[in-house]
Amino acid sequence: MSKVKILVVGGTGYLGQHLLQAYAHANANGTPFAFDLAFTHHSSPPPRLLLDAIPSSLPFQVDFKTGSGFEAISNTFGQPDVVVNCAAISVPRACEIDPDNAHAINVPSSLVKWLQSFEKNRTLLIHLSTDQVYEGEKSFYKEEDNAVPVNVYGKTKVAAEEFISENFPNFAILRSSIIYGPQTVSPVAKSLPIQVLVQYVDYVLSTLLAN
Repeated sequence: MSKVKILVVGGTGYLGQHLLQAYAHANANGTPFAFDLAFTHHSSPPPRLLLDAIPSSLPFQVDFKTGSGFEAISNTFGQPDVVVNCAAISVPRACEIDPDNAHAINVPSSLVKWLQSFEKNRTLLIHLSTDQVYEGEKSFYKEEDNAVPVNVYGKTKVAAEEFISENFPNFAILRSSIIYGPQTVSPVAKSLPIQVLVQYVDYVLSTLLAN
C-alpha cells in the first residue's frame, strides 16, 4: 500500500510543529496508515531542533508571496494527498500595521495556484481559519452565520476562505479559536495573553495534583 503524502504548510509554527510531531508519532507506532511527511518554512535554514526531532520529514523553503519553492516540492516530494495550511500572520496587531503583507500571506493564492498545476485535483486542502471572521457579539457561532470581521486579520481570513472555495474543488476550512498547549520542539514565541492563559492552566493543574 502506498503511503499518504502529507504536506504541512507553515510547519515551523506552533500548530505546524505539533501536527508534524503527531504524524511522525503515528508512523512510529505502526498505524494502519503510513505517511510521507514534508513541510514548508519561510526562514532558512529550518530549525535544527525540529529537523532532529522529525528526521523523516522533508523541509522546503517557500515564499508564500511569490510561490517560489513550490516547484521544488513537485520535483522532490510529488503531489501531496493532503495539504494542511497553517501558514499565516496570526497576530492581529501585526495585520493592522501592515494590511497588504497580511493579505499576501493569509490569502493562499500561490498555494492554490500550485495545487491547480497538477493534472489530477485529488489533493485535499485543509485550511486553518479563525473565529475572528465573526463580529463577536454572541457565543456559539454556527457555520452558516454571516462572517462580519471587525479587524484586518479577520478580513484576510474571510478573503482566504472565499478565494479557496471559488478556486479549488477539494477543501475543508477549520475556524479555530485560541490554540494553546505545550511548547513546541523548536520554541515558538507566544503572545502575552496566551502566556498568561498557559501559566494559569499550569497553576490550576499543579494545585489539583498537589491535593
